[in-house]
Amino acid sequence: MNYSIEGGSLPVVRIFLNQGESLVSEAGGRTWARGPVRTETESGGGFGKMFGRMMSGESLFLSTYTAQGPCEIAFASSFPGKIIPYELAPGQSIIAQKSAFLCATAGVDLSIYFQKKFGAGLAGGEGFIMQKITGPGLAFFEIDGHSVEYDLQPGEQIVTDTGVVALMDTTCQMDVQMIRGVKNVLFGGEGLFDTVVTGPGKVHLQTITLGGLAKLLSPFIDRK
Repeated sequence: MNYSIEGGSLPVVRIFLNQGESLVSEAGGRTWARGPVRTETESGGGFGKMFGRMMSGESLFLSTYTAQGPCEIAFASSFPGKIIPYELAPGQSIIAQKSAFLCATAGVDLSIYFQKKFGAGLAGGEGFIMQKITGPGLAFFEIDGHSVEYDLQPGEQIVTDTGVVALMDTTCQMDVQMIRGVKNVLFGGEGLFDTVVTGPGKVHLQTITLGGLAKLLSPFIDRK
């Protein structure tokens, strides 16, 4: 299997399969296909898995695409940003924000991840429930805006606006902290809380969120 990520800020990943190779995505995730492809829609693990995907922002069902011969399948991002490939070793997992998962090779497991700390889920912007993707296999994720990767050392922290954390290793810990200072809270424009990620592990940050974009556009929308 080979792939090519194209399109700049409106990206698409084109994946080239040989006969017998398969990909999985949320139902209806494929943007186009060329060549002999068999598509099957299935629960992907029973009711528990279906419910978990629904809670994490994905569709109830998964689509499996199996090449019947050399073919191409393309998956486009649903928002201007970036597509990130992530090679997962057997048993290796990564935590992703809701709806970040785009597609993966067959054998990658999708499940839900519950925030361990109440405050992080309540005020962190990423929510109580995120996605957990476990290898082995190659997974693709869509990131809003540009993505910057940091490799945090043990105990090292990075402080972000809420909703900015797109991906992180399972070795990372996420929490929230309240903005200090009355003037900062009232006039700083950063909101009440920051998200804090503590290493060790890699974390991918996104430069824009859908909520932030909606806030920017709201003054220009005619509400009549």
